Formats: sequence, structure tokens, C-alpha cells
Amino acid sequence: MKNIRNFCIIAHIDHGKSTLADRLLDATGSVTSREKQDQLLDSMDLERERGITIKSHAIQMDYVYEGESYVLNLIDTPGHVDFSYEVSRSIAACEGALLVVDAAQSIQAQTISNLYLALENDLEIIPVLNKVDLPSANPEEVTDDIVDLLGCDADEVIPASAKTGIGIDEILAAIIKRIPAPKGNPEESLQALIFDSVYNPFRGVETYFRVLNGEIRKGQHIKFMATGRSYYADEVGTLRLKQQPKEVIKTGDVGYLITGIKEAKEVKVGDTITDAKNPTTNMIEGFEDVKPMVFAGIYPVDTEDYEELRASMEKLQLNDASLVFIPESSAALGFGFRCGFLGMLHLEIIQERLEREFDMTVITTVPNVSYHAYTNKEPDTIILVNNPSDLPEPSSLNRVEEPYIKATIITKSDYVGPVMSLCIEKRGEITNQTYLTTERVELSFDMPLAEIVFDFYDRLKTVSRGYASFDYSPIGMRTSQLVKVDVLLNGNGVDALSALLHKDNAYDIGKKMCEKLKELIPRQQFDIPIQAAIGAKIIARETVKALRKDVTAKCYGGDISRKRKLLEKQKKGKKRMRQVGNVEIPQEAFMAVLKLND
Repeated sequence: MKNIRNFCIIAHIDHGKSTLADRLLDATGSVTSREKQDQLLDSMDLERERGITIKSHAIQMDYVYEGESYVLNLIDTPGHVDFSYEVSRSIAACEGALLVVDAAQSIQAQTISNLYLALENDLEIIPVLNKVDLPSANPEEVTDDIVDLLGCDADEVIPASAKTGIGIDEILAAIIKRIPAPKGNPEESLQALIFDSVYNPFRGVETYFRVLNGEIRKGQHIKFMATGRSYYADEVGTLRLKQQPKEVIKTGDVGYLITGIKEAKEVKVGDTITDAKNPTTNMIEGFEDVKPMVFAGIYPVDTEDYEELRASMEKLQLNDASLVFIPESSAALGFGFRCGFLGMLHLEIIQERLEREFDMTVITTVPNVSYHAYTNKEPDTIILVNNPSDLPEPSSLNRVEEPYIKATIITKSDYVGPVMSLCIEKRGEITNQTYLTTERVELSFDMPLAEIVFDFYDRLKTVSRGYASFDYSPIGMRTSQLVKVDVLLNGNGVDALSALLHKDNAYDIGKKMCEKLKELIPRQQFDIPIQAAIGAKIIARETVKALRKDVTAKCYGGDISRKRKLLEKQKKGKKRMRQVGNVEIPQEAFMAVLKLND
């Protein structure tokens, strides 16, 4: 056990985490020159294109240092705020972390939030200053920032370049010297932490775990404590580039387990594995069910593809257990699903994967969050509102509560004004402002989650010229003045475009929605009124003018009454057409609501 080191890499998006992992694999000889490729641990096309890690990976390396051989387990973590629970479980499975900071961009918000997670778990932090070979690098200043943040000595910060391989040997030496060996009792009953799971179409769900106490053997009868189900360990082994089956995985080590589970829901990240005959009494702390934060409807463009969409969503759920969906129907869009996501990036990824991996073209409705409504009849009973149409009638409504978050934004001091006005416009209340250095400021806000769902992140990047990083954590529900704004087309409500908005913003957003739809809805043979309404009260209206055929063209000269007769006849036809007319809404119209400020 004394020669095992378990560590993870924490960094902001694009600070060189995946490249550093590649160099560590090269340096320890874990990959042959044939298997080599950039971003080796990022196996999805999407991850490579966007340069982000979506699914965490784990890999085991052997390294000989001063004549002794060591086993290094790298547990990779996703970098984005949407996946912070997965990150917290990966961190709980380690004893140390490499804190990677870009020498050109300095410390960003996600670095700090993941660093706090690591410090809460008492991890040994090894600071690494990456990209020191860039012409725009500023190593002395960024080293000072790291020293201020961690309270370490400047000599402890390792200058490196994952691209060229500078400093890799020093990092490996630091992992062995500074990260403690795992503690644990091999004699106790089995206690192992699940930090990830992957779906294999041939073998079912592969569970990745770290053994804290005891050992796990092939063929052993084991039990998952959160779900209470028991299975037999058909195969256990270690995670090299390819899986290596073993007879036993001992205390302190990391491995995979195959039990033939077919449902990803049965394996929960953060759960404890124990022996079924001799179970451990205490679960590993920190387990929670992952809760979706953002909800949106996903509908097939062609209603006949509904069953195909269901099959695609189920396959996706096997790979990504945090995707939640239930069937729902809409008058405007037919049958589809109401889906819960961890955040906006998660929603984008799911939508993109549906299109790429399953060739499904889908319509996504306006994303919203989950509200709690209370009625006058039963003021203590919570009604969950995941869809604006679930909101009770205004006459019977007592109050509505919406989820709030604590948002942390780190930006340059030049952009404090624009960032503050953006957050205040989004109903944020500033709670704290600290200068990390003379140039960099950390701002904390309490704000409604619903305001972030729309276009907050894009606008934050715009007002700060890309120099702001953003991170958030939920802080509970608060009472709010919310109203349901409906959009009526030709007098008929379009349920997929209705939204729950704050009373003060309802008029502005309703007006903008009508203007945007006027641009996007194609003209018909009759006038189409577009209205925004709160209950029975119309708050905004635009009209898409009719295409007119010149019926008076054949009258050359003659009496005016002939022209009038033809125009009256046309008017009657238009009126009748409007009663039976059907307005087609293009896909852009649903997405346009998200980009009202463009």
C-alpha cells in the first residue's frame, strides 16, 4: 500500500489538464507510440472538438523512482461547473491533487471552486504552473497569485509545459514525495467508493471504484449500500489503457467492477460497495442523488419519430445517468419528453449527442427551472412546477418560490462595473467583493437560477471581453413575484413558448418575444396577430401582415363601387381563412426566445 499514489488534476477549462495527463502517460510508459494521440483520455468527439472533459476517466500508471516501483492512479475530473458533484466524488477518492494554472490566464473561478472541494477533503495540493513556454506567459506574477491563494512557498510551484514536456519529471517526483500513501485497514470488511460508471453495450455497466478498507475479490457477493441491491463481482481489475482483469483489488487501490448490471440508474456515483455477507456499518460520507437544475422539453421534428427518440434517450441515459426524462405532450409540438439537466452545458451536450450519435433532429423548448408553488387551499403542500403549464390558476395561488444560487465571478478590475450591472439586471444581489490582486476581483452574488438559464453566460463573456470566469452553487428556495406569460398566435396559445417570469420583467420580455416572433414567422395569406398575455390581460402585440393579391388589377377605370365590391369580397375570404388558417412555427422561433438581447 505504501507504493500507491492516488491523485487527480484540477483546473479551469482549457488550462491544459488533458495535455498534462497525456505527458504523464508518456513519461511513465503507459502508452506505446502506436496508441499515442492528443487528449488520449477524452474519448468523445465532442470533448476533443470543444477542448473540454465531459466524462471523467481513470488510468493506472507504473513509475520507477529512485529504484522503487510505484503505482500511480490518475483519476481525471470534468472541469465544468455543471459536473461539480462528479468532481467532488473523484476528489474524495484521492489523497492529492495537481492544481494546474495557466501561466497566461492565471487563476479562474472553477479552479478556485474545485480547489475548495479538494481542501475540504484534506488533499495534498501540488501547484503546477502550466504553459510557461508561451510568449504571453507571465510566470512571476501568476506564481505570486498561487502563493497568495494556497499560502505555500514560491519554490513549491512547479513550472511546466505540458505541450513541450518541461517539468514532467519534477511533477512525477512531487507526486511520489508529497502525496501521502493511502490509509486504510486491509483486515476490515470491504468499503469502496464508486466515483464513476461507464456503460459497455456487451457487458453492462462498468463501475469504477476506490477501495478504502478491506479488499474486493472476483466472484465475491457484494452489496451497493444506497440502492440496497446485491450482485456478484463477475470481474474486477485495474484500469490501464485497456482493462486488466485481476483476482483481487486491495486496500487503497483503484479498479473497475463488472456485475452484469444493465441499468445505469442502479449504479449511483458516490455510493458505497461492501461485502454482502459481512457488510460495513457506515456509508462513505458525501453521497447524494444528483438533482437536475434545468428543465427543457425535447420533441422530435416529425411526430412519427417519437419512439425512435425514446430509444435514443434511453441509450444516452445508459452513458449518462444524470439525464432525467419523462414523457409529455404539447398542443403545439405533439409528443415529446420533459428532460432534466445539470445545467446549460449539459443540455447542449445532450442535444448535440442526439444529433450526432443517433441522427435525431429535435426541437428544444425554452429551458426553465423547477419552482415550488403553494395554493391558498393547502398553503403547506408543495406543488412542483417543472413546466409553466403546471402553475396553478392565479386566483388560487398563494406564493411561488424559485431556486437561488450563489454565483462567484472572477474578472479583471476594469470590468467590475459592466459585470455588476449585468448581475443586477438579472435580479442579483451582491454579497461580497474581494480584490484577489490589484488586477483581479472576485464578486459574489445571490441570484435566481432562472436568470442564468437564458443568455447570462454569453453576455457575461461579452461585457468582460472574455475575461470573466463564472461558477455557482445552489443555496435553496426563496419566495418570488412570478407570473406566467403566454404567447398567443392567431388567438391560440402556444404552450411551448410560455414562460414563468418575474413580474417586473414580464412586460419587457413579452414585448421582445412578440417582436422576435414577428421577424421569424413567415407571412401567410391573412394577418397573424402575435400577443403576449398574463392570464386574460394582453400586455404586448405585433402583427404579421398578410400577403395581398391585387384583386383590383383587372379594373381599369370604371366605377369605384366595382373596386370596393372586389375588396369586400377579398376581406370576407381573408376573415374565413383566418378562422381555419394554421400557423406553422419554425424551429428558430423556439430558440430565438433564448437570444432576445441579440
